[in-house]
Parts: sequence; C-alpha cells; structure tokens
Amino acid sequence: MPPPAPPPALTKSHKPYFFYGHRKPSQNRPTVRGGLFSNRRTWNPKKFSHPTAAAGEAFDLQKWDPDEKINQKPPLGKDPSEKFFSLARNLSPIARYIVDAFRKHKQWSPQLVAELNRLRRVTPKLVAEVLKFPDVDPRLSTKFFHWAGKQKGYRHDFACYNAFAYFLNRANHFRAADQVPELMHVQGKLPSEKQFEILIRMHSDANRGLRVYYVYEKMKKFGVKPRVFLYNRIMDALVKTDHLDLAMSVYDDFKVDGLTEENVTYMILIKGLCRAGQMDEVLGLLDRMRKNLCKPDVFAYTAMVKVLVSQGNLDGCLMVWKEMQKDGVEPDVMAYSTLIIALCKGNCVDKGYELFKEMKERKYLIDRDIYGSLIEAYVLDGRVGSACDLLKDLMDSGYRADLAIYNSLIRGLCNAKLVDRAYKLFQVTIREDLQPEFHTVNPILLSYAELKRMKEFCKLLEQLQKLGVSVIDYLLKFFSGMVEKDDGVVAALEVFEYLKIHNYLCVPIYNIVMEALIKNSKEKKALALFHELSDLGLVPDSSTYCNAILCYVEVEDVQEACTMYNKIKEMASVPSVAAYSSLVKGLCKIGEIEPAMMLIRDCLAHVTNGPMEFKYSLTIIHVCKLNDAQKIVEVVNEMVEQGCRPNSVTYYAIIYGMCKHGTIEEARKVFSTMRVCKFLSEADEIAYDEMLVDHMKKTTADLVLSGIKFFGLESKLKAKGCNLLPS
Repeated sequence: MPPPAPPPALTKSHKPYFFYGHRKPSQNRPTVRGGLFSNRRTWNPKKFSHPTAAAGEAFDLQKWDPDEKINQKPPLGKDPSEKFFSLARNLSPIARYIVDAFRKHKQWSPQLVAELNRLRRVTPKLVAEVLKFPDVDPRLSTKFFHWAGKQKGYRHDFACYNAFAYFLNRANHFRAADQVPELMHVQGKLPSEKQFEILIRMHSDANRGLRVYYVYEKMKKFGVKPRVFLYNRIMDALVKTDHLDLAMSVYDDFKVDGLTEENVTYMILIKGLCRAGQMDEVLGLLDRMRKNLCKPDVFAYTAMVKVLVSQGNLDGCLMVWKEMQKDGVEPDVMAYSTLIIALCKGNCVDKGYELFKEMKERKYLIDRDIYGSLIEAYVLDGRVGSACDLLKDLMDSGYRADLAIYNSLIRGLCNAKLVDRAYKLFQVTIREDLQPEFHTVNPILLSYAELKRMKEFCKLLEQLQKLGVSVIDYLLKFFSGMVEKDDGVVAALEVFEYLKIHNYLCVPIYNIVMEALIKNSKEKKALALFHELSDLGLVPDSSTYCNAILCYVEVEDVQEACTMYNKIKEMASVPSVAAYSSLVKGLCKIGEIEPAMMLIRDCLAHVTNGPMEFKYSLTIIHVCKLNDAQKIVEVVNEMVEQGCRPNSVTYYAIIYGMCKHGTIEEARKVFSTMRVCKFLSEADEIAYDEMLVDHMKKTTADLVLSGIKFFGLESKLKAKGCNLLPS
C-alpha cells in the first residue's frame, strides 16, 4: 500500500507593504504606490540596441573584432539615469524617495518641499544616509539638512553633523565644513573631539596644513583638548606641509597639557627638524627620547637618514650614524644601502667604501645597486682600477652586472685612454645578451675619432648594424655631442669625410655639421657641403635650406638666400627664426626695406614665439602714423626695458614707417635722440640718414608712378619722350 501523499504546503499570502506595493491609506499615511522609488515610475525610452548584420550577409568570425564599438556592451554609467539607479540601489526606500525627488526637481523649490512634506517624519539616521549619497547637488543636500533641522520634534545628532562635514569636504567646500562646530554650538550641541578629528583628518589628507592649524586653534577656543593620537596627527600634517614652526608651537601646547610623548611623537618632530637641517635640535630630541621613553631603533634611524639624504645633508647623515653607533644599534641592509648610495652621489666614495667593507665583515647580503653606486663614483673620481675590482667582486658574489654598470666602466676606461679594454668590455655586454645603448658605444666612438682610428670606428658601426641597432640615429647623437666640444668641429669633419666614403651619411647629419660650421664662422665650407647634397642625390629638407639662408646672407648673396626661402615655402614648411632674422637684415642691407617688412609680418604670422625686435618693429611702424618723434622714442625705451636693445631691424622699421607715414625731419629727430642715448654712433647715424633719404626718394617716385598710372597719363609722357616710366 503506497504511503499517503503529504499535505500540500501552506502558501503564505503576500501582503503588500511600502516597498513592494501600495498600502492602505490613513489619516497620517497618504496613498503611496509601490515601485523602485516609491511613488515614482521610471521609464527609460533609450533602449540599447546592437546593430545586426545586413540581410543576406553571413557572419564571418575571422572578421570579428572584440574591440570594435558595435561589439561592446554600452557602459552602465553612460546614461545618467542608469548611473543614478545603480548608486541608489543600496539606499533605504525613504532615502531613495528623497534622492529621487532631488533628481527630478534639480533645485530647491516649493514643489520639492511639498514632496518632502509627504513624509510623516525624518530621522537623523535618514538625514545622514541622504547626505552620504554621492550623486546629489551640494546645494540641495545643504538645503535638505537645514530643512530637516526645522522639523517639529527633530534634532540633529552627531552622525548627522559628521555626515554633513564629510559631504561639504567631498563637494570641495572645506571652509564651510570648518564652520560645522559653530553650527553645532548654535543648535545646542557642543562639538566633541570626534568632530574636530574628522576635520583634521580631511585637511591632512589633502595637505592643507594651515587649515589643520586653524581647526586646532578652534579646538582650543571650544575648550577641547586633543588626545596624544590627535596631537600627533596635527604635528605630522604641519611637518609634511613645511610648517615646522607651527608644529613646534603645537608641541609646546602638548607639553603644557601634561601629555606623555610616544615614539611616533618624537619621530614626527625629528624628521621635520632633519628636513629643516636643524641638527642641534635633532640631537636634543634624541636625548630626551632616550631619557623619557627608549632608544630609537634601527627603523627610526633609517627614517632619519632617508630624510637627510633627500635634503642632501651628508654631514647630518654621518652625525645620525654616529648617534646610532653610540646607542649600540646595528644598522640593517636598508640603512647601509641608503647611506652608501648617498655618499657615492655626494663624492664621498671612500667613506662609502668603508661602510661597504663593514657590510662584508657582517656578512650582509649586498645589493647590486650598492655595487653600481660605488663603481659609478669611482669612475667619476678617475679611479677606474678600483671600479674594475668592484666589478670582479660583484661577479664573484654571484651577481650579473647590468648595462648601467658596464656603461660606467666603458666611459671610465675611455677617459683613461684605454679604449681597447673598453671595446673588450663592450664585447662582454654582447655575450651577456645585453642590448647596447647609445651611452654604451658613444665613448668608444669618441675615442676612435680622437685617435683617428677610423677603421675600428667603421667596424664598430658594422657590428651595431648586425645587432639591429639604428646606426643613423646613433650617428646623429654622436655628431650632435661632438660638435659641442672644444675643437670638436675639426674632428667631426674628419669623421664626416671618412663616413662619406662608406655611405653612412644622411641629410640630418649634413644639417648638424653645417650648423656647427656656421657657428664657427665657416659659411663657405657649409655652402660647399650644401652643394654636395645634390651631387650625392640627397634631397635637402627645410633645416638645410635654413642653414643655406644663413650662409648666403653672410657671403652677401641675398638673392640666392631669397631663392632658398621660396623653396622652403614650396615645401609648405616654415623657416627657422634665425633664418628669418638673417634674411630680414640682409634685405635691409641692400636697401630692400619693404620686402624685409613683409618678411617680418610673415614670420610673426607663422612662428609661435617670434623675435622681440620684430614685434616692436610693427609697433614702431604703427606709431609712425602719428609723425611724432617723441612717441617713437617712447616705444624704443619700452623695448629697452623689456631687455631688447634696438638693432638694425629697429632702425630700418623707423625708416620704413617715417617714409610711408611721416617726414624726414621727424625721423632725423628720432635718430638724433637715439645717438644722445648712445644707441647709435655718429657714423651709424650718418649711414641711416643717407638710407632714409634714398628710401624717401624711392617711396616718392613710386607714389608719382602710381598716380600717373591711375590717371592714365602714360601715353602723354611717352609722346613727350619722358623716361619716368619703366619699359
């Protein structure tokens, strides 16, 4: 007989309540419909739809790209409402109702207040929850806080005030947050230490040291005495923001309150004094720490050494190290490493090596960084032998030298004229599978160039090419550094001529050598290199043409310089400022002042930071319309005040402007005043006066010819046999 069937389970009837459904209205509870936001019904008309393949087009997996935008799901935070819903999901129902009202109305209005008044009452817990919600307008939350405080039978508690302070700081209204204690006092709730601790923590996290001290002063005004922990927090914030004097004044109050220092208290002040370099006060605090508390441990001493190292105070580091030895504290690897590396960088390699030997005697594990610092220091000191001994010791200890160590040793060997040993060390880096850098091979290349061992030079370049290194990039850096040395241009030319045979040259290298020759006043040699480019089939770039402009102007071939300028314009490029300045001066020198002024305008229109004399030249031309010599002199004086002494471009601008807008008499007054101010010599004044007269004649003739053409008098003049008009 089968067992009887179990009775059916009793299903509990679902009773709707506030969140899941509407409830029965009463006198105090109006009808509230259910839903995610109580009586709100949210509807988002924007539904995400992914584009599908066209009809008849098969999906090809090989063409599918997971990073393509149409294959990615839209982010949740892209729609503001979706972001709001996701954040509000963790709120209580009534809090969600309030923040949704904020979202709907977006400003404090009678309609919003009417919706808030539907709530029978608000609790401090609810107010704190709303204030903690991040995605709310700060003005609405502030109004809500004050609105809640005016409700009948309601008083803010400490949690509300704390949430309000956090909210103001989150909205970057930290000055208003500092007034929360006064607000509490006005509303009959005295602030405790917790409220001040919140403000101090917020300001210290944001590195606002002066605001921390302001809150501390406010604590004293309210009669609140901080604990040791809070005192430490205040002093630490002041020390970190470089307000050591205020931190020491807080420490004086600490002692007046009769509190006992902790280890943290001493270390905060000691690190601040170390950063300020006040070693006498540091030693005094260390003695007080030994008497009142305990001796500093190795971690405290290491922290002091690190602070002193960051300030470059090696004498202070050694003083702290002696104090550590006096206390019988054995330094650990970190303390040794910090001090040794600092001594090596401070040119105290012998003292660093003594500490290195101490580590050896104590059988500490020595880091490779210590070896690298000592080797680098020995190389800078010119003791390459000691550096090589350290390399051997490094390898005997089971380490593998890194490329930085090899670079230091190669540089030191090349400086000691031991280029063959440096080349052998370079071969070691290749066997160690270390990819050589430019700093690895540059000392060897420079040594080969100085010793004129060009075969080895080219052999090294071929080896680099086999290693997959961009030889042209290395040669660009090599020539750039070589021409900057004393008498480096001659050696660079020798290397340049040799590499020309082996086809290692390119246009940028030509540009570097040409610039070096121009700086050394060898323009003809630079022009010879410029002409070589066409023979080698290389196409000059804009930098090459700029160098050519400088050379042609210097050899007084301005016409050819203008041709180079036109070629740069044909390339849709912009000349350099030096090329513009040189070409302007060259044009003015041959009397072509109008094209020069047009070139000045072109330069200022295309160059980001044009020459100061160009800018003031346009100002002078504009002031010349007033035909007042005194006004032009004022512009020149302003130019001198800006650190730009008037030069030939300035005088040509005066000539151009006064011939076009003024008179010769006023222009001569300007030149006379500038000679009195010792901007011009007497010979220069005479030369510019002659140029002024010639340009005025030319300008007048041009105006006469323009008038004749305008009135159509050319035929009459030709009939009378006048040769005023050009053929």
